[in-house]
Amino acid sequence: MVNAGSERPLEGFRIGVTAARKAEEQVTLLERRGASVVLAPALSMDPNRVDDTALRASTEEVLGQRIDMLLATTGIGMKAWLEKASEWGLAQRLVDRLADAEILARGPKSVGALRRFGLRELWAPESESFDDVLEHLRGRDLTGKRIVVQEHGQSLSIVAHALRRQGAEVVSVVVYRVEPAADPGPMFGMVELIAARELDAVTFTSAPAIAALMQVAGSMGLRDQVIAAFQADVVASCVGPVAAAAFDMWGVPTIWPADRYRLVAMVNQLECELPSRRAGLSIELVGGHQLLLHGDEVLLDGTEVRLSPAPLAVLHSLVANPGNVVSRQALLAMLPSGTAGSEHAVEMAVARLRAALGTRAIQTVVKRGYRLAIA
Repeated sequence: MVNAGSERPLEGFRIGVTAARKAEEQVTLLERRGASVVLAPALSMDPNRVDDTALRASTEEVLGQRIDMLLATTGIGMKAWLEKASEWGLAQRLVDRLADAEILARGPKSVGALRRFGLRELWAPESESFDDVLEHLRGRDLTGKRIVVQEHGQSLSIVAHALRRQGAEVVSVVVYRVEPAADPGPMFGMVELIAARELDAVTFTSAPAIAALMQVAGSMGLRDQVIAAFQADVVASCVGPVAAAAFDMWGVPTIWPADRYRLVAMVNQLECELPSRRAGLSIELVGGHQLLLHGDEVLLDGTEVRLSPAPLAVLHSLVANPGNVVSRQALLAMLPSGTAGSEHAVEMAVARLRAALGTRAIQTVVKRGYRLAIA
């Protein structure tokens, strides 16, 4: 990609920020790079309020019987749970009980919180995706296993149901719930700006923020316009793949930093991404081939490549995430109306895209999806 090479590479770009926590830090990072920022917190400034009564009851339930497995989903959740247990004089009992269990952690923050209290995970996915945790357990006989699921800010009732179908007994521990912003006015304004394509990008640091924005868009009758804007002109920038996955069901292409899923990395990616898109996106593919996109115009090594709507839609989605895996479900949602009947339509679109760009340009990642093979 082409970097603007300026001390203010985001000069002339208007970016929406949906964060509540660390919003000021993010706004400062963007404004230092020249961006005009619209702030509209999607969630409460205090989204992680703990319900002491409910959490203590769940803790007593956990301590009342054996634990065969713990699924730790968030660092802040595990930390808050164990700190509350300390206040109640139950921490050592809880740690001892959890130490005897098979512990699976969703990501490095969960791992860090566990190790702070002397607990060690047996396994954690590189992706930080809870779907990969479930995939890790799929096929195992969980009959009679007592599994504790530490929920993040949103309900994991579907996860619990999936585990029960494998024979497990599931205890859900709700440490906190994510609440919407107390004043929804700015978010309504943000939705209008996105629908009118008056923003160049919108940043998201959590999946609940995406859910909140789409809920507001639906209540305003603007959901289709918002989705169309994200698919064409407005970049949906996410802090990592876990947040980005919340857009899959809407067919919204997203970008996120491939190396580090952190705030600064997200902003750094935008300072390269937005100027390069405005100038025309240039990507070096494996084998030294140069791919240039400007709107719907596609050039490969300087020669125009004509693509029908379905493979072009797949290309735009893969280009939005160069080097990252895009699921078949997400690609299916991106296909033009009338062509998205099944995942076979995705396979056909990918086959046509490979025929146009070369078979090595699009890599298949078994059981996960496809990615653009960049140099």
